[in-house]
Amino acid sequence: MSTTAQTSAGRRLEALLDDSSFVEIGGYVTARNTDFNMQKKETPADGVITGYGLIDGSLVYVYSQDVTVMNGSMGEMHAKKIANIYKMAIKMGAPVIGFVDCSGLRLQEATDALNGFGEVYMAQAMASGVIPQITAIFGVCGGGMAVVPALADFTFMEEKKAKLFVNSPNALEGNYTEKNNTASAKFASEESGLVDVVGDEDTLIAKIRELVTVLPANNEEDLSYTECTDDLNRVCAGLENGADDAGYVLSTISDSGFFYELKASYAKNMVTGFIRLNGQTIGAVANRSVILGEDGEAAEKFDSALTVEGCEKAAEFVNFCDSFQIPVLSLVNVKGYAATIAEEKKMAKAVAKLTYSFASATVPKVSVVTGEAYGSAYLTMNSKSIGADIVYAWPEASIGMMDAQAAAKIMYADEIKGASDANALIAEKAAEYGELQSSAQAAARRGYVDDIIEAQDSRKYIIGAFEMLFTKREDRPVKKHGCV
Repeated sequence: MSTTAQTSAGRRLEALLDDSSFVEIGGYVTARNTDFNMQKKETPADGVITGYGLIDGSLVYVYSQDVTVMNGSMGEMHAKKIANIYKMAIKMGAPVIGFVDCSGLRLQEATDALNGFGEVYMAQAMASGVIPQITAIFGVCGGGMAVVPALADFTFMEEKKAKLFVNSPNALEGNYTEKNNTASAKFASEESGLVDVVGDEDTLIAKIRELVTVLPANNEEDLSYTECTDDLNRVCAGLENGADDAGYVLSTISDSGFFYELKASYAKNMVTGFIRLNGQTIGAVANRSVILGEDGEAAEKFDSALTVEGCEKAAEFVNFCDSFQIPVLSLVNVKGYAATIAEEKKMAKAVAKLTYSFASATVPKVSVVTGEAYGSAYLTMNSKSIGADIVYAWPEASIGMMDAQAAAKIMYADEIKGASDANALIAEKAAEYGELQSSAQAAARRGYVDDIIEAQDSRKYIIGAFEMLFTKREDRPVKKHGCV
């Protein structure tokens, strides 16, 4: 084992992997460059520990950059070691987990180091959709190194010391660290949406271990199942009372309350994460208009509308689930689109990406309309028309073109103007429109909803649907890839 194993880089791997399971690869590798008197510098393992080990008995490949060796800078051999780990992981069909603490490109090696960066990028690109990639940032991750976590599937970041940036805050015109620390974990998780989980070192390592146990090992072999000790027919009494907080609904219907939320601090009106149903990992995408506090009261509120950030967040997650054969559940409660100039710039494209992600996904897809589902925003959220296999609705759900009152005001504008009691007429016409065109019953009569279920019975119905869909096979037109 290399001498770097006793540094923080080595200790992180010890904490991550099952006891005594780590096997190092390339421990004797050092820098081979001799320019600028490099031959006189000690570069044990060339500043990165690479190898493999076990997490809860499952094989994973790992690398951990060592900041004590030339500040963790990436040189030629450093990069080749990481790329080699990726190649082995692809052959064996096992996840790659990387711990980043790197000052960037090693200047003494110039073009050799630059080429090494490219080799790592290429390895990640080839691994995308084949094996899960997880990156955790414990120190500096700047410049070209920032592309590495962006190419990964999941990114974790230490909350205090870690830095993630392409351009440092002080290099941005009109900005400086004290004004807006664009390299901080807070910015990366709340503003850019690049980071999935933020926490201290121990928390991050524990969360990575938990995530690995939820994910398939690769895109062909699914080892993400576990024994379910929860009642498959458990009644979730009062579930409808928390309909606006999708996080509450998901954790309530999941086996033993399990819910692994991703990007929780970003685009909070869209929820993404993993739950378990009958021991099976399920990817969940849901609209959220309220976050309930511990006292059961609303701690935060949002508009029931699709946003650019929310659509992009959900689209990326659905793409991941489809790549790794993870079934997708959507909880729908959306009235339309966010209406601001800033949102309008990218709204159509973002909605198109989410629509395409759901429509092109061939995994089992179940949708539950828990509240209001209006217009094309509803269609985007895994509706029957874009490929949902099973669609359920709660009894009080509304499904249609728009709110019944708004529709009545438009359709009966002339009658309303001449009515002696306009409010009464609007209420009457809205009730009629709601029954005929925007109720769950109306949608079910037309086949757009497969069944209307009581909220408290959601768990057993959803489990039953995914069990029925377990052997689903669905083809798409032959093509190299889509362009959305």
